[in-house]
Amino acid sequence: MKVANAPASPSSPRLPSEADIAVSLQDVVKKYGEHTVLHQLSLDIGRGEFLTLLGPSGCGKTTLLNLIAGFAGADEGEIFIDGQPVTSEPPHQRQIGIVFQNYALFPHMTVERNIGYGLRMRGVAKDEVARRVKDAMAMVKLDGLGQRKPRELSGGQQQRVALARALIIQPKVLLLDEPFSALDKSLRGSMQVEIREIQRRLGLTTVFVTHDQGEALAMSDRIAVMSAGAIRQIAPPAELYQNPRDPFVASFLGDVNILPAHHHGRTASEIQLRLGAGLLSLPQERLVGASHEGQRLDLYVRPEHITLENLHPGSVLSGTVINHVFQGDHIDTFVDVAIPPMTVRQVVTVRSAGPGALHQWPVGSVAGLALPNEGVSVFASSK
Repeated sequence: MKVANAPASPSSPRLPSEADIAVSLQDVVKKYGEHTVLHQLSLDIGRGEFLTLLGPSGCGKTTLLNLIAGFAGADEGEIFIDGQPVTSEPPHQRQIGIVFQNYALFPHMTVERNIGYGLRMRGVAKDEVARRVKDAMAMVKLDGLGQRKPRELSGGQQQRVALARALIIQPKVLLLDEPFSALDKSLRGSMQVEIREIQRRLGLTTVFVTHDQGEALAMSDRIAVMSAGAIRQIAPPAELYQNPRDPFVASFLGDVNILPAHHHGRTASEIQLRLGAGLLSLPQERLVGASHEGQRLDLYVRPEHITLENLHPGSVLSGTVINHVFQGDHIDTFVDVAIPPMTVRQVVTVRSAGPGALHQWPVGSVAGLALPNEGVSVFASSK
């Protein structure tokens, strides 16, 4: 794995050997007119890996997918698939399967004809096409629907047709361009499971584009978080969530509370932070980058790692409960925390068996807030 645009991380996964790399982009630049969409981006994708490109709209993730597919050309840099240069190769020579956001099915063709289209274009014998179409339909659970037209199918069935059409050509790489965006929540979840199961069974290198954090966390072997045409961090989901490399990754992936603090001092193993009127000690590794005494820092704290407690002299923070929002499997508790010279609204996720936890901290009550070592990252403040 080689990633430009981001410093090396000692906690990143081990770099794959050259033989384990299915797709490699080296110093790729893409421009549209005067606007640079991708900035000398380098990325290696492991064989059989499910890699997700995650980021806000306009960050370059779909452009990166199009470069791999061959739908767009790189202005600089090289692209390799299975060690072979494909930078100047057209899409049909790259052996890429792709599922588009709108599925791009042919409305006048039956399910069988849609699925077999890529094989027919490659001149595969009729009997072979029929056999492979039958196998592909069974794999994606479309048995008995071969003679239907796309308009006669549900959204989930249309997605299965698009997936089968991409898989039937036995691609070296499968590209998924926000394929779940048109599905409702329950169907989206079931299709995530099905696609991941098929991908694992086939051992197929897959690149998935999404702006949905939940999808990325649930499906990926690794996630590449992108912003402004660069990869900010790439790592397995748990590492990204627990050890973000910079404030953008910390705030983009999951919910987070940002608390203003100041560097108060340090020992051999800990850093002391002044947080409001209290002092907080954290392991040195929770600080990302360097800092000096008196410097303004920001604590990024995951809501589920904050615990409400009875106020006591050792409480670092205290606040007033202003609202509870019952979410079924958890309760979001909002606490106003006065940290001079500003007021911060905290979101505390309280895992519980039900809404009974509401009675422990009624609206208007004052509570202490305990901040554990996990789920906390400290960065230099931009303010």
